[in-house]
This record gives sequence, structure tokens and C-alpha cells, in this order.
Amino acid sequence: MLARINLFMAWFLIPQTLAMGFVAVVGRILLELLGVNTHEGDIPGRLVGAVLLFGIVYLIMHFRGSLPPEGKPAGKGYQFGQRLVLAANCLASLFCLYQFSQFLIENHDVRLVLNGFTDAFGYWVMALWVIGFSFLYQSSLPQSLILDPTK
Repeated sequence: MLARINLFMAWFLIPQTLAMGFVAVVGRILLELLGVNTHEGDIPGRLVGAVLLFGIVYLIMHFRGSLPPEGKPAGKGYQFGQRLVLAANCLASLFCLYQFSQFLIENHDVRLVLNGFTDAFGYWVMALWVIGFSFLYQSSLPQSLILDPTK
């Protein structure tokens, strides 16, 4: 069950991290269509976009039954892949929380330093997701293919 939640959060946080601006714009457009006056980059647009993204990922998981990669818990590298994806999810969550709360930081210098750290988080997150997903995919392969590539 925790592995499914971990993958669900990864698939929610991947577009949220990589296309946060587009997700916020979609949320803002929906709010504008409903008659709510918002400003670009405001929190309501970001929240509505995140809720819409959450719903889309949930619907995909519901109708598909699971989210890829579907690793085997007994496969080689499964636990390591889950841990890497969990680490990426934690860093991406910190990144998203900062994006929602950066307006609370009044000191410009502190905000610039934190922007640098969050940019670094984004690069680390992408690398951890890629490596973690590759280990999860590898765990679903038959062991004979992994040990002897000539077969």
C-alpha cells in the first residue's frame, strides 16, 4: 500500500515540479471562468491547479488500476527504487511548499538563497525519479534477462 502511495505522489509531483507555472495558469484560468478575479502567480490559482492535477492523476490510477512502473516487490532493486522515489518525493514536496509560501519571506536576500536551493532540489528530484523508476522497472523484468543478457 505504501508503495502505491509513493508512486501516486511521484506522478502527482512530477508535473507539479516540472510544470508548476502551467499548472498554476490552468488553475487561474478555471477561476477566471468561474468569475473569481485573480492575479498571476497567486496562491488560489496554484491550489486549484494542484487540485485539478491531483484529480487527473487519481482518475488515471483508478481507471488503469495502477501507475507505472509496476515493479515486483520480490525483484532485484525494488526496495532501492522505492527509497529513491521516496527521497525525490520529499524534496519535491519541500519545493512545492516553498513555492506556496515564498511570499511570507520578506527578506529579499533570504528569498534569493532559498530560490537557489529549490532550483537545486528540482535537479536532484528529477535525477532521483529517473534512477528510482529505472530500478522499479528493472525489478519487474525476469531475473534471467538481468543476469544473462544473451538469452
